[in-house]
Amino acid sequence: MKNDSNIYFIKFNGILFLWTAIAVLVAFIIMAVNVAHADIYKYVDKEGVLHLTNVPSDHNAKYVMIMKEKRILFHSNLDINKYDDLITKAADKFKLDSALIKAVIKAESNFNHRAVSPVGAQGLMQLMPKTASDLNVEDSFHPEKNIEGGARYLRYLLNTYKGDLTLALAAYNAGEKAVAKYNYNIPPYRETQNYVKRVFSFYKSYSNQ
Repeated sequence: MKNDSNIYFIKFNGILFLWTAIAVLVAFIIMAVNVAHADIYKYVDKEGVLHLTNVPSDHNAKYVMIMKEKRILFHSNLDINKYDDLITKAADKFKLDSALIKAVIKAESNFNHRAVSPVGAQGLMQLMPKTASDLNVEDSFHPEKNIEGGARYLRYLLNTYKGDLTLALAAYNAGEKAVAKYNYNIPPYRETQNYVKRVFSFYKSYSNQ
């Protein structure tokens, strides 16, 4: 999950610092391939500054995709039932379907309680530090606290969007401001659109178990 500051940039003067830009670009792409769920775009502004982002939100910029979304390879021996008791406890507390919480965990961290995203989201349900603080989650790497915090946030979003799960999931990924910006529709970010589809797919799968 990301908060509303989910856009990230790396800027360099395209003439004076070309080699530095190339080196950091390579490192940035490697990091994204290993961890992130995102397409990466670039554009060069009028001042020759290179911008990298996973959210092409500037309608005046001429973006070029430099990396397509990569998926985390799931281990065949993964214990997807490891946190079922904690998930059920949180689901009962916040009146959520346990299959939904499990689907979000699958999409967010693939059940890795030590997962950290490039933008700093942490733990099973990928809570941003500020979001975790707002939810009174002191340790985002603690499975029970993270699941409870993520479930609390999901319940808040479902209440905010009057039960619309699609919008709640879009906001969980891209932030509430992004959903509002696009007239309360899924933001036109490939990452967010794919995220919502993945969660629904996992949700359906876990609901049938």
